[in-house]
Amino acid sequence: MLFNSIEFFIFLPIVFVLYWFVFNKNVKRQNVFILVASYTFYGWWNWRFLILIAFTSFCSWLSGFLIEEYRGDYRKAKCINAANIIVNLLILGVFKYYDFFIQSFADVFLGGKADGLLLRIILPVGISFYTFQALSYSIDVYRNKLQPTKDVIQFFAFVAFFPQLVAGPIERATNLLPQFARARIVNYEQITSGLRQALWGLFKKMVIADNLAVYVNLVFNDVENYSGFPLIWAAIFFTFQIYADFSGYSDIAIGTARIFGFDLMTNFRQPYLSRSIKEFWNRWHISLSSWFRDYVYIPLGGNRVSYVRHCANLFITFTISGLWHGANWTFVIWGAYYGVLLILEKLFCLKSYKIDDSFKINHLPKVVCTFVIVVFGWALFRANTLSDVWYIYGNIFKFNSGIIGVPLVSVKTFIMMLLFIWLLFTVDFCKQIVLKREMKKIWRVLLVFLQIVGIYTLGVFEEQSFIYFQF
Repeated sequence: MLFNSIEFFIFLPIVFVLYWFVFNKNVKRQNVFILVASYTFYGWWNWRFLILIAFTSFCSWLSGFLIEEYRGDYRKAKCINAANIIVNLLILGVFKYYDFFIQSFADVFLGGKADGLLLRIILPVGISFYTFQALSYSIDVYRNKLQPTKDVIQFFAFVAFFPQLVAGPIERATNLLPQFARARIVNYEQITSGLRQALWGLFKKMVIADNLAVYVNLVFNDVENYSGFPLIWAAIFFTFQIYADFSGYSDIAIGTARIFGFDLMTNFRQPYLSRSIKEFWNRWHISLSSWFRDYVYIPLGGNRVSYVRHCANLFITFTISGLWHGANWTFVIWGAYYGVLLILEKLFCLKSYKIDDSFKINHLPKVVCTFVIVVFGWALFRANTLSDVWYIYGNIFKFNSGIIGVPLVSVKTFIMMLLFIWLLFTVDFCKQIVLKREMKKIWRVLLVFLQIVGIYTLGVFEEQSFIYFQF
């Protein structure tokens, strides 16, 4: 069930009314209902996926319980935690990566003939997200950062919570799980705030991301027929498409969770205003980058090791994070690309910036430089194959396609795309101002009205999946 589908627009009001006005007598009833609603939401794609998410949830819940039981026996607790990690990663590996690695092996050693070895199984939607969310629980229990819950309904609801189930934010049990244990009451200010954020996310997806996707798909799905400006514009447009698409999903998820009385973590903080690659990864997909920091990078030794080992830790962490995004060598190289860039920043002792530093005009050269590097990275990320990558990088500066390379679309459409990008800068990058509660009611109403009109007049109403659903 997609957020931008008719089914969801029917599903959400029904769940809202039942949650607040029928099952509002106590927390247990609400949690049971949230679990049923979440499984309905997820099973809408394929009911068989429910078996997998239930098994993943049970393994992590049971491991947390057993780790606490054997807290005094370090070896047993460690073995239980390791077993749960291995089981969950094996499930993820089989469904997401088995065919990829078998085909890669066959391409090198068997002349590409791997038909008899491939499983060709459907990738369950959101498996990478809920697997990581479940794993963080058992690891935090093992690290004694969290007391395990004995309430299996609470835990299953935490793993399958429908607003953020499919594409995050990847919540930590330390933040979200306690919210299932406490009483929740109707808060109309919270509900209206959540609806406004969800509406803005829907606007970003349907009006900005899906319109930019038309140009992006046209070029990237047939790159060998283009060079120069069309490739540059496609890379720039994809840079804003993926931001509008993914941050739009996060806004819908956070806003939807808020109307049910839950607070999810912030997943984006104006990433394209970053002044360094390190700052970019502190602003982009924060729930994933912080997950890899806490559960991969730090366990490897982080920066409290030798210089060479620290560089290796950075490279390994980002290469794995690239692989997490999908079973394609383009993603692996994309992750390694950022690993190398972070090593270079460390090598040249470039300054690290705090994301709460105020933006100043003298920051602009560093922002532009970082943005260009990120755009080149997104071209690698969006390319369908490695051969497409080599073609794009080899032809992106061959300017033989007109003055600005706009003949692929009408001038009107091209200008509209630029206006959408401008809108992201002026609204989303300043949303801490436009979404403040102190904003006068008339301006909030006007903003909501304009978003609704924009969706109705400019929105793409063909159901377009979110980019990160494939991961």
